[in-house]
Amino acid sequence: MKWMIASDLHGSAFYTEKLLKAFDLEQAERLVLLGDLLYHGPRNDLPQGYEPKKVIAMLNERKHKILCVRGNCEAEVDQMVLDFPVLADYCILCDGGQTVYATHGHLFSEDQPPKLQNGDILLCGHTHIPACTDKGTYWYLNPGSVSIPKNGSHHGYMIWENGSFLWKDLDGNVIMQKD
Repeated sequence: MKWMIASDLHGSAFYTEKLLKAFDLEQAERLVLLGDLLYHGPRNDLPQGYEPKKVIAMLNERKHKILCVRGNCEAEVDQMVLDFPVLADYCILCDGGQTVYATHGHLFSEDQPPKLQNGDILLCGHTHIPACTDKGTYWYLNPGSVSIPKNGSHHGYMIWENGSFLWKDLDGNVIMQKD
C-alpha cells in the first residue's frame, strides 16, 4: 500500500493544488492529513494563495481517499464544510507489521507521546519541521508543512510504502528516507 502523508495546509490553495498534483503523480492510495487544513492560525502569516474556500472544494473532490486528524486550528465549523471526518484527535494506521499513531502534535508530541509499544511510530505535524528521530523505543516522524515550512525546511510531504518513509518536496524530490 502507498500512502501520502501531509500536514499544515493552512488554507493555501496554491500549495494544496501542488500537493494534490503530487498525490496524482505518486499514485498513492490514500492521503493522510495531519490537521490544520483551512485556517492559518494566529501565530502564522497568511500563506501564499490563502483561499480556504478553494481548499475546501479541492479536498472534498478527494474525500474518499482522505484520512484526517484534527489540528489545533480545526473547529466544528470546518467539519460543517468538509465532506470527510476532521475532528478525531488521532488515528492508528497499520501496514505490514508497522503500527503508526497519527496525530497533529499539539496534544501528543515528541516530548509528550501517547502510550506506545516498542517499535511503534509516532507521526505528527504541527511544528512545520520535517523530522525522523529514533526515540529509543519508538520513532518520531514529521512530514513538515505543505504551506508554511519553518527552520529553512521545504514545502513537502511524506510517502509511506513497503515499510519505508520518504520525505519529498512538492516537486517530488526526495529529501530524506527512513527504511
